[in-house]
Amino acid sequence: MSQNEISAIDDPVELVDEQPDVGAVRREVLKGLTAATKTLPPKLLYDERGARLFEDICETDAYYVTRTELAIMEADVSTMARELGPHCRLIEYGSGASVKTRLLLEHLDSPAGYVPVDIAKEQLVETASTLSADFPELSVTPVCADFTSEFTLPDEPDDAARSVIYCPGSTIGNFHPPDARRLLRHAATVTGEDGGVLIGVDLLKPRDVLERAYNDEEGVTAAFNLNVLDRINRELDADFDLDRFRHRAFFNETDRRVEMHLESVGPQRVRIDDTVVAFEDGETIHTECSYKYAPEQFRALAGSAGLEARQVWTDPRDYFSIHFLVARS
Repeated sequence: MSQNEISAIDDPVELVDEQPDVGAVRREVLKGLTAATKTLPPKLLYDERGARLFEDICETDAYYVTRTELAIMEADVSTMARELGPHCRLIEYGSGASVKTRLLLEHLDSPAGYVPVDIAKEQLVETASTLSADFPELSVTPVCADFTSEFTLPDEPDDAARSVIYCPGSTIGNFHPPDARRLLRHAATVTGEDGGVLIGVDLLKPRDVLERAYNDEEGVTAAFNLNVLDRINRELDADFDLDRFRHRAFFNETDRRVEMHLESVGPQRVRIDDTVVAFEDGETIHTECSYKYAPEQFRALAGSAGLEARQVWTDPRDYFSIHFLVARS
């Protein structure tokens, strides 16, 4: 790894900085907003403010995902740690505030290192520095990158028995099934035949529970969704009027996914750099999907990526699941 890829942030933690540049963001935005059906990639929701707003979403009464997953971990983290084994290097995709990661690290037997990967640099640096201070014997190397693209991982430590990718929350649900399969296949390649993937998977449940979770009364999810337009205004010299868009989220029963949209309030034209994008009244920008799986569906998806579930943990209501996947024998 070249020296210009690494920058010191707070000794002994170093940051591998491969954050996408503004040009890459501009190309993705214009491609999505000039398509017949307007879309934005969900990763754009997670700038610094978006990452903070998402943490606020996790605290709302309606959003069951975080507290349900945390309850599963509190009940079963010792078993999970035994499955991962001693001297495991943990690589986290979409690390966020790393609340659940802390619990896992406390139970791992002599972990060989922790590599959080996230696109929100400020939160990543803050969290990595805190964990490094709290676990002084643990090597913490944060990587600011889009984990859906190629990026540089630090070399595996000599004392690592295996590498395991940790993907908590319902991150895998944000990918359309073919993309989720590619991500799982790539994860299997990164960790190798002796590695594994510890992954959170949100399960199918009643429509009212799902739609309430993405339409909280406090309006935090709406602010999170609208923030992507504010980000585009700041980074790409655009002129979105946030008051002329509204948050919409609903469960698409056919595709078994919650969809988040931003709906245009009246006809309007928006400038992004030198490009003008026209919106009709009621036309939407599709900003995120969150697929919900039945357990057998996700096992089949993992199997098509060359992985099988060695263990699955769920809560008493079967709202959420955590799978430990290994290469198919």
